Amino acid sequence: MLKEYRKTATIKAEQFGGGHEQVKKYDIQDKAIMGKEYSGNRWTILTKEGPMIVNMGDWIATGVEGEHWAIDNEIFKKTYEEVD
Repeated sequence: MLKEYRKTATIKAEQFGGGHEQVKKYDIQDKAIMGKEYSGNRWTILTKEGPMIVNMGDWIATGVEGEHWAIDNEIFKKTYEEVD
């Protein structure tokens, strides 16, 4: 039987704008992933599962263990809401 579930953990997140401070803070690299060449700005962030593409406007989330990952802006808006 299909059941509904809700996420209960909170995360910290900030929207990626490509600034030098964010690039340094999250050790973001401007390069291709796994030998694939891409045109234009392609940023990668190292996650627990390996390198992940992060685009301008994506959100960089920080989990409970300090891990980071990228979330597309549209998905972020549908999934998360700011807490006070």
